[in-house]
Amino acid sequence: MTVAGAMTLTSCIGSDDGDKPNGSAGGNYVTGPSGISTVARGERTDAPKLDGETVAGETLDTTTLKGKVVVLNVWGSWCPPCRGEAKYFAKVSKELADAGQDVSFVGINTRDNSKQNATAFEENYGITYPSLYDPDGKLMLRFPKGTLNPKAIPSTIVLDKEGKIAARALVAVNEEQLRSMIDPLLAEK
Repeated sequence: MTVAGAMTLTSCIGSDDGDKPNGSAGGNYVTGPSGISTVARGERTDAPKLDGETVAGETLDTTTLKGKVVVLNVWGSWCPPCRGEAKYFAKVSKELADAGQDVSFVGINTRDNSKQNATAFEENYGITYPSLYDPDGKLMLRFPKGTLNPKAIPSTIVLDKEGKIAARALVAVNEEQLRSMIDPLLAEK
């Protein structure tokens, strides 16, 4: 496999004129070898308010989830790596819900021009948690500079129980990586 092919499989990301594909623009992130970045508890910043209509046509405001660990996954039905990681999000969200853990999963569907494609994606991959419908990417632009690269799809951001950004991955993740972002936050007192 060529390097270019490997990059395509890793992320649906574009980069031009010096954009850093990892979305790093400074900040307090420490990136591990898995591509997951974490922020020490005392250095975390507040997540922006993310609200709007879901793919299912309901209203959602993520600020109402404060007190829980919140997993935000940016995805598009057109994105092959998003399809690859979807089974892990479906599995982990179900297992944590069944175990009664204080975790909420919220998708952010972006760049899908119709809700039909997004709905079909959720049905095909067993995604049962809500996804905000964000066809033009405006929700992603609410994040502080350096937090989330709007071109990095898929991306995952995990908020601690205080609604602060604690971890991120600007690439597709597997089950082990996803759990490594969530479990330490569940253990925080």
